Amino acid sequence: MKAALYSAFKGPISIQQLPDPTPVPDGVVLEVGATGVCRSDWHGWMGHDDDIELPHVPGHELAGTVVARGARVRDFDIGDRVTVPFVSGCGRCGQCRSGNQQICDHQFQPGFTHWGSYAELVGIHYADTNLVPLAEDMPFATAASLGCRFSTAFRAVAQQGQVSGGQWVAVHGCGGVGLSAIMIAVALGARVIAVDIDDEKLALAAELGAAFGVNARRTAVVEAVHELSGGGTHVSLDALGSKTTCANSVACLRKRGLHVQVGLLAGADQLPPVPMHLVVAGELQIIGSHGMQAHRYPEMMALIASGKLQPERLISERVSLQTGAQVLTQMDRFEQKGVVVIDRF
Repeated sequence: MKAALYSAFKGPISIQQLPDPTPVPDGVVLEVGATGVCRSDWHGWMGHDDDIELPHVPGHELAGTVVARGARVRDFDIGDRVTVPFVSGCGRCGQCRSGNQQICDHQFQPGFTHWGSYAELVGIHYADTNLVPLAEDMPFATAASLGCRFSTAFRAVAQQGQVSGGQWVAVHGCGGVGLSAIMIAVALGARVIAVDIDDEKLALAAELGAAFGVNARRTAVVEAVHELSGGGTHVSLDALGSKTTCANSVACLRKRGLHVQVGLLAGADQLPPVPMHLVVAGELQIIGSHGMQAHRYPEMMALIASGKLQPERLISERVSLQTGAQVLTQMDRFEQKGVVVIDRF
């Protein structure tokens, strides 16, 4: 198979011919129809993820067709069109038995614990527990955009954040996760304040329904959000993952508000200074959100099928495998508007 491979963290990513994967007994092999270019893969390439062993094939936002299956797979057949959460639960540990496969004790993560989807073929473990069937009319590129950013945002907003109509929501960072969160919060009836340092991204946030945009380069974020929302937001999400956005997100809340940490905090930002005096005085809540279980996808898929959510609007560019590998190494520049998807191998 053709795949993108790197042999050193921060090193070159080259397109090579590698051996085709074979399915493990409880897994399948997918022919990749499309895969997203995500900042989480950039973190992996930078060496921020201890699960990655070199050499490595990145890629965890994927959709494709089952082309081989293991002997213990019962629910999926060759030819099925599927996607998969970026965290796949084993189905047997205590977390999985409680329905929380997204924090499985023995999780399989394509692109992190194993080779990923920047390839013509990818092996997926724990297939019956984690594969999500796709409607015939859903393009692979749209489905790939769900795999990490959109599904992660959906769980953060709808399930962890419990966002409802009439609430104020702040979203810090208008990358793929942030823009997804804005679309989802608006669909749930919330009024959204988008925060970023790029006017073009804020303009895109407005197109997706954000009521207000705050440019953090020119405006004091916390003061602006409190003024616009009439005393602070009910829910605030750090969709980027930095010391600044984390602290701002907590400080933007009204009393008894909820901060959801979605963006990965890595490297120098791993231990952010959180304004705990505000947490105590305002009885604020802080909660993490890490992906979404396969069995929770139907709620999101139903909203997509109804037209209330249109994740394809977030796709800004469709590129080749070669170009996607180059884009990955440049994600720290934050130049991408929306979601870049690889759909040519």
